[in-house]
Amino acid sequence: MTGIWILGAALVLALAFGLFRRATDGGFRDSSAVEEAPQRRHETPDEQGMAWQRVSDALPEESLGERATLVQFSSAFCAPCRTTRVVLDDVASREAGVHHVEIDAEKHLDLVRMLDVRRTPTTLILDHVGRELTRAAGAPQRAQVLAALPTGATS
Repeated sequence: MTGIWILGAALVLALAFGLFRRATDGGFRDSSAVEEAPQRRHETPDEQGMAWQRVSDALPEESLGERATLVQFSSAFCAPCRTTRVVLDDVASREAGVHHVEIDAEKHLDLVRMLDVRRTPTTLILDHVGRELTRAAGAPQRAQVLAALPTGATS
């Protein structure tokens, strides 16, 4: 009888975790949550805005979008990464001034550590000067990406 209770409890916990992940996966955090991350509290605002500098140091051939840059961290055996790539490529091709950069997390571990990427896919949305506006862990939907983009072109 104890085994049935343990099995039941495990099923309830697994279901709760699955529902939590389903609700939060791919959702973008607001920019204040990104800026207040515990590991970044010691950094100055200028250092927090250096996300693009760190990316361009690792990938000098990439360029910053005029409106926004979608930076995707992926890994080779990540199925949601492929879905994320399609979504971000689609958004970048349809939205003026938006650029998509995909980074292999396994090849750029220093960058992953510097930007506190904890899982793949992770998508960072950078503004026109390279500051991180928001991020999503997991595969975001097209509507979530569009809602998180900064509005209009900037000069």
